[in-house]
Amino acid sequence: MTDTADGAGQGLAALRFLVGGYTASRGGNATGISLVEADTAGYLAARTIAVVDNPSFLVQSGDSVFAVSEAAEGSVHAFRRHDATLEHRWDAPSHGADPCHAHVDPSGVLLLANYSSGSVGAVALEPADVHAESVLHDGTVAYEHGAETRAGAPVLSTTGTDLPHGSGPVVTRQEQPHAHQVVAGRNGTVLVSDLGGDAIHEYRIGVDDDGAPVIDHVRQHALPAGTGPRHMAWWGDHLLVSGELDGRVHRLQADAGGVLHDVESAPAFDGPVGETLLSHIEVDDTGRVYVAARGRDTICVLDAAQGLRRLAEVPCGGSWPRHFARVGGFLLVANERSDGVAVLPLDQDGIPGVPVAVVPVGTPTCIVPIA
Repeated sequence: MTDTADGAGQGLAALRFLVGGYTASRGGNATGISLVEADTAGYLAARTIAVVDNPSFLVQSGDSVFAVSEAAEGSVHAFRRHDATLEHRWDAPSHGADPCHAHVDPSGVLLLANYSSGSVGAVALEPADVHAESVLHDGTVAYEHGAETRAGAPVLSTTGTDLPHGSGPVVTRQEQPHAHQVVAGRNGTVLVSDLGGDAIHEYRIGVDDDGAPVIDHVRQHALPAGTGPRHMAWWGDHLLVSGELDGRVHRLQADAGGVLHDVESAPAFDGPVGETLLSHIEVDDTGRVYVAARGRDTICVLDAAQGLRRLAEVPCGGSWPRHFARVGGFLLVANERSDGVAVLPLDQDGIPGVPVAVVPVGTPTCIVPIA
């Protein structure tokens, strides 16, 4: 249950979202995937609707929801959403350690960023779904034992590839590649941020004649040494990147050959970086950039239309803002270390205000708004 500010109740009651988080195996307090919606009294409340180990990132595509399991032997879980419930469909390996992000490509391939192993995993969704249908019994997947089946999805429907070797000057974090996010690129490609190698890798994704996913490396886009690129967001033809390690927002633009160059960067906040680590970044249609600063426990707002001009820095409503989502005039912030999702209203200038609600959720790391 949450406390709400006067006049905000009606807008809050319309909010509905899924939350992923860390479970006990990673020192967290989550019990799986949570659904947050208004209860009968009109207050936002969370309840667990799927028990998953460390579902640190979720992605929705149509009526499907995919949850990574961030563990040494990484995996991904597929569900079909029926309003307020999740029906388990299948599991598959992530082909790496500690998957922390997922993306559904238009080719019908689910892509996974494996942080610790610095690799990208892929699952061809059609054969995985067909296989799940063939072994579905009473709403659960009956796991088979044999060479053609692993964790509920056909072996041939999954694959993985390591990021090209790279490293950076921050020796404790950049000793090797670390894949952190996958987003759609331009011209039908995808981009993968490499925090360890100070690079963004571009891939072309497809499915071969046998239904197996294909991952082809197209090119590498370099960032300044020590950036530690974490998350990315497009604004027109400009790619905005949060530098987890340097505390800066970078604006990249492609040249005539399609190579992205860092044409501008600016500190997300005023003062030394110290122990601050930037996390998620989003940008609205006007070029207003939002980026979360862990350690400072703030949301920083910049204007990309005005040369990455800093507009504001406001409290995030908790501790360690890992992820956030903009929906319905609010900024929903997953504050990982204070076990809550803060609901910050956005004013007419798009600046977040003080929380009008804080929803108790164990160790939240990801928010996905749903209808």
